Amino acid sequence: MTTVSGQHVSDYMHRQLEVVPQDTSVVTVATRMRTHSIGSVLIECFDRPHNDCRIAGIVTETDLVAKVLAPGRVPSRTSMADIMSSPLITIAPDRPMVDASHLMQNKNIRHLVVTEGTDVLGIISMRDLVRHFVDADGGPVQALTNVYRPLSVLMKTAIETIGSDETALDAAQRMADKHIGALFVMEADELVGIITEGDLVRKLLAYQLDPQTLRVGALMNSPLLDIDINRTIRDASERMSAKRIRHLAVTEHEKVVGVLSIRDLVKMVAIRDRPDFLKRESTA
Repeated sequence: MTTVSGQHVSDYMHRQLEVVPQDTSVVTVATRMRTHSIGSVLIECFDRPHNDCRIAGIVTETDLVAKVLAPGRVPSRTSMADIMSSPLITIAPDRPMVDASHLMQNKNIRHLVVTEGTDVLGIISMRDLVRHFVDADGGPVQALTNVYRPLSVLMKTAIETIGSDETALDAAQRMADKHIGALFVMEADELVGIITEGDLVRKLLAYQLDPQTLRVGALMNSPLLDIDINRTIRDASERMSAKRIRHLAVTEHEKVVGVLSIRDLVKMVAIRDRPDFLKRESTA
């Protein structure tokens, strides 16, 4: 495989970590996610054998929606210890970015914790993969640049929707059931907006609003942000980055024909390198 400058995890990981104790409430974490515009926090637990604290888990927006909102738990009475994902899924700082991509896809996650021995050095997200593989000149995704209408190759044509008058609880349960991070909002048989996991966390949980009474229409993002099907992958990446979003409606002749997510932008990354990754994993 040809070496690309800055291809290692250490070049893209975030070293400033958001860490909270395991007894921190969901409301506090949701508020921190809103304030700092982040999608995950690391969880610190007391390690009794070593009489010390250690980072033992992670909680993401997806966890808050699927493990708290969807099943109807009381956010103020639910702690990080109740919902965190543990043990951590980790990657070494000297691993190539393509390995981070495959590991995220295999585990169906958007964040990896970067460790060296027992030390936590940083965190890397799906957005960082986009920054490397899509934005960097010579990145693997650039192979699709010459493909006719590359967004049509990457986008999903099955669009999951919800009515604007349905409740936030309905939205959370549908996202959890479908294992998706967003729903397009319908009103009078027209697509009028989108509601995401981030909206449920930052606009509802952080303000302790009632998901059983609050309507989707009050939380959705509108007007709908879209991109024409004839635009490039780089165009889509730049639009997502500029608007700090993870989903775009794809339009053709001003009609929505699909949805493109940040995960879709990297799902075809370096497919030719997948056997090498699996071989390294089996010998690790």
